[in-house]
Amino acid sequence: MVVLFWAMALALFAVATRVGRHFGVIPIVSQLLLATFGLPLLMYFWIEPGWHLSGAELIAPVWLKNLYSLSFALLLGHILSDVIDLRLDRQSVKIALPSFCVPFACGLATAVWLLPAQAWISSLAVGLVFAITAIPVLYLYLRHISYPPAATRRLVQTAILIDLTCWTLFGFAQGSLHASSLLLPLAGACLPLLLRLCGLRQPLLHSCCFFALLVVAEPFKLNALIFGIGYLLCLAALKVPLVLPWPVVWMSHLPTYIAIPLIITFGIVQIDVHSAMASLGWVQLSALLLLPIASKLLGNWIGLGWAGASFEGASRWRESILLNIRGLSEIVFLNLLLQQQLISPALYFALMVMGLIATLLPALVGMHRTPMNIAVPARSSRANS
Repeated sequence: MVVLFWAMALALFAVATRVGRHFGVIPIVSQLLLATFGLPLLMYFWIEPGWHLSGAELIAPVWLKNLYSLSFALLLGHILSDVIDLRLDRQSVKIALPSFCVPFACGLATAVWLLPAQAWISSLAVGLVFAITAIPVLYLYLRHISYPPAATRRLVQTAILIDLTCWTLFGFAQGSLHASSLLLPLAGACLPLLLRLCGLRQPLLHSCCFFALLVVAEPFKLNALIFGIGYLLCLAALKVPLVLPWPVVWMSHLPTYIAIPLIITFGIVQIDVHSAMASLGWVQLSALLLLPIASKLLGNWIGLGWAGASFEGASRWRESILLNIRGLSEIVFLNLLLQQQLISPALYFALMVMGLIATLLPALVGMHRTPMNIAVPARSSRANS
């Protein structure tokens, strides 16, 4: 029955993705809609009362946890490889500073004053979720609306800088709690230097080691963020490119139809949405849905004003909304926090809904000529995720 459930869940995500693409919507938006509304209804009305299976039982098999680790390593590796691809630009830094600091401060304040008492690292994590921006979804959206190349580059580099800050801060915060969880990943991150000393310079070998160690890090509770960031920085210093250790054609299907649905479902099925929402008051729920978006928009507005217009006729309001898009980066980050029990199921679900609203916001305010139909370029395999 557990195998049947997961086969059915993946099939539902495949159908949602196909239907979304028929209307020109990128997969992550269709998948977020299904995860936010479809999966909780499926669990509440059918799986739990009819199949007598709880969320804990659905994620209990060892083979499933191994598959989750593989999927998590795949997506985290791709996000980090995008994050490390950073060419600092003064205008991007001007935008990124307030775009990160304002929502981060708002998130910390919300965690301390409005949420139940929790560990300091949990409050830090909430602040980082408030600040994060989705790189792949933002890039796809900008391409779809034919945004000027220079302005696209500036916004994407801003998002990369923000995400690099978020992942790095959280990684070192985790490492500060347990020295071994910091030292071992840092030692693993130096593997490219050791391989170079041994005369091994093949990019494929470095990349295989990177993804293999990411897979090992998650189940053994090692700091995957510090390892991933450090490893890729070493590769960048050695001028070794990160290449995929599998055929590129797989990447047009594997993340979209397996990895992302599995990670989203793994988080959602653990949550009793009814009781989770009952544990949050209306003030807390409203704050979690509105404050991340409002504070991020304010930070974007300040940063864009400081940096100046990216091209003649550029709309500061439009670019503020674009930099508020969430998506895959937030999903992976939230799942990381939930698996480590740094946030409650209620907080996880509320922030998931917030991310969906933020991603759909450009369409909801009617800021472009076409509907929120973020088309997926056929030649971009990584962008499909």
